[in-house]
Formats: sequence, C-alpha cells, structure tokens
Amino acid sequence: MTVMTRALARLLLPVTMMVAMAVLIKGYADVGDGFSAGIIASLGVLLQYVSYGPALPGKLAVVRHAPIISLVGLAISLAITFIPVFFGDPVLTHWPPPHEHVIHFGSVELITAVAFDIGVFLLVFGFAVGVIDLIARTIERERP
Repeated sequence: MTVMTRALARLLLPVTMMVAMAVLIKGYADVGDGFSAGIIASLGVLLQYVSYGPALPGKLAVVRHAPIISLVGLAISLAITFIPVFFGDPVLTHWPPPHEHVIHFGSVELITAVAFDIGVFLLVFGFAVGVIDLIARTIERERP
C-alpha cells in the first residue's frame, strides 16, 4: 500500500471509533444500536489490516484482547437478559419501568437497555476483530 493509504487509514481509525460510539449512544430511537456500532468499529480495524497487513494491527490492544472483549460483552448481555427472571419478571425486562424516574448522564438515559447495547457492541466488536485477525494471520502464514 502507498504511504497516503496508510496515513489515511491511521487517521480514520479514531474517526470510525467516534462514529461507532455515536451510533451506540443514539442509535435509531435514542436507545442505541450496539450491533451496528460493533460492525462500524470493527471496519475501522479491518481498514488497518488492509493497509498495513497483520503485523501492525496485531499490536493494537483491542486486537490482542478481542476474545476477552467478546466474553465481557456476552456476560453483560446475558446478565441484562436473564437477571429479571430471578425477580419473577419476564426475560429482557428493563429497569426502570415505564413512567418511572430515569437517571440521565448528559443526554443519555441510564437504563438497562443502554447496558444491553454496550454488551452487544462489545460482543460483536470482539468477535469481528478476532475473526479478522485470525483470517489475516492465516493468510500471512500461507504466503511463501
């Protein structure tokens, strides 16, 4: 790849992460969209692999810790999904209930749906980055 491509790829990584966080926080209907944000963020990492090969992106902390990131996301999502069952509520019952007071952090409402979206984001991002790294390293090994 050219120097220009590598420079643009390096500059676009923080931009893609920022866009992913914006999609995660606001989403389609003000709750968020963890799946789309995870895909957007993993595309930023994929751009690094396309530009640099597996050597440089493999040194990124998010690539090295991708399996742990996905496991944390799975644990958060499963906890948010099934903890209400222990209190006699249906699966995926969110807190606080409708028409109750909601705590705000800036413009973000702190409800369990936001935590669920964060868990989905971590799961999708960690899995996608792990698969991208696996494919890139397999291709690198098979080269003569």
